[in-house]
Amino acid sequence: MSDAKARMIARAAQEIAPGMVVNLGIGLPTKVVDHLPSGFPFCLHTENGMTGIGPSLPPERADRNLIDAGGAYVSPIPGSAYFDSGTSFALVRSGRLDLTMLGAFEVAQSGDLANWKIPGRFSPGAGGAIELAQKARRVVVLTTHTDRTGQPKLLEACTLPLTARGCVDRIFTDMAVIDVTPDGFALREIAEGLEVDQVIAATGAPLTLPGGELPRF
Repeated sequence: MSDAKARMIARAAQEIAPGMVVNLGIGLPTKVVDHLPSGFPFCLHTENGMTGIGPSLPPERADRNLIDAGGAYVSPIPGSAYFDSGTSFALVRSGRLDLTMLGAFEVAQSGDLANWKIPGRFSPGAGGAIELAQKARRVVVLTTHTDRTGQPKLLEACTLPLTARGCVDRIFTDMAVIDVTPDGFALREIAEGLEVDQVIAATGAPLTLPGGELPRF
């Protein structure tokens, strides 16, 4: 993993406050838990039927019955609970998640999210992201600022099939921290070693800038 991605994930971990019930989506978000202090008081939820999740484990140390929604082996902690997927999604649908962190293919300036399908490529299905994006009290995205061809992922409007409309509150990328506001994207922080002009050039929508100096991560 690049230093820029690692800094992004570490910065995103600061979004989690003590006492929160949090869901970490497949991909980059699952690594956030590795940047929290040992014993940090929050409840991690996975939609395949578990709350209270400890660190990921290698296969030789894992209980093969305990996996998260992405298939990674996880460990229990005191207070862990197990339930069926119906109960798990009842927790999601009833708005009991304080925060979900999701990956993204595209995010629109309106907060629309596209993260489940690229036409022409295999997709196993939408999964739980649609309901997580709609029902969590706060939705943040972790993604690279551009795709593999250098095209922006933060756009005026999504071009890919939507996961949910107007759901994203904040975006963490390898270049910046950006909030979704009623006026569009607002730059809040910038990665070390970058200039504002570089972030603007890599963003496919207007970007509101703060008046003072930007914090760096």
